Amino acid sequence: MSDILMPKATAVWLVDNTSLSFEQIADFCGLHPLEVRGIADGDVARDIRGVDPVTGGQLTREELDKAQGDENYRMKAIVSRHAELLKSAKPAPKYTPVSRRQDRPDAIAWFVRNHPEVTDAQIAKMLGTTKSTIESVRNRTHWNSANIKPVDPVTLGLVGQLALDEIVKKAADKKAKDDLKNGGGTIQPVEQVEAEPEFVPEARQRPGAEPTAESVFGTKY
Repeated sequence: MSDILMPKATAVWLVDNTSLSFEQIADFCGLHPLEVRGIADGDVARDIRGVDPVTGGQLTREELDKAQGDENYRMKAIVSRHAELLKSAKPAPKYTPVSRRQDRPDAIAWFVRNHPEVTDAQIAKMLGTTKSTIESVRNRTHWNSANIKPVDPVTLGLVGQLALDEIVKKAADKKAKDDLKNGGGTIQPVEQVEAEPEFVPEARQRPGAEPTAESVFGTKY
């Protein structure tokens, strides 16, 4: 199907202003040939005003002339920048099968117990849940708290191992940076080991006297 803007309005203009066949117009506009015939007969799109695809930048004059000279030729539309901008770049929301939705509280409990550094927003995005549900599991106010038990979300089939490792690593790195910024990650000084007292002989030896074991190593107590 064609991605041109206002296909019916374009078909109305082509029917009224060109000698193209119904099949050519239908192919270009992404319509059924019978629908184009209905436009020509006035049964379809009666109140729609025609739009020129040439001045609208969706078709070149060369393409139009070529198609009018050969009824077997199919026109190629110019890719519209407006049509591209209208396309949603946002990925489709993650769908969790109904059979797996009951496992979400168990996965939430696993995060709460094993990775408190992962934020509620990250958990909600990964598991497709809400912050209020996470809070109810954490505070044990969830309606099914009695049956909730922490289970790895990978084991439950809710996420992949690589995605889980990535989110845990990001959360751990952020926590380490925050701790360092707040002074919680500074290295504490190592306790000094008490040095042995220096041995001082109780009495000096007389000059010329031969040293004894007591004078060198001290008196043994």
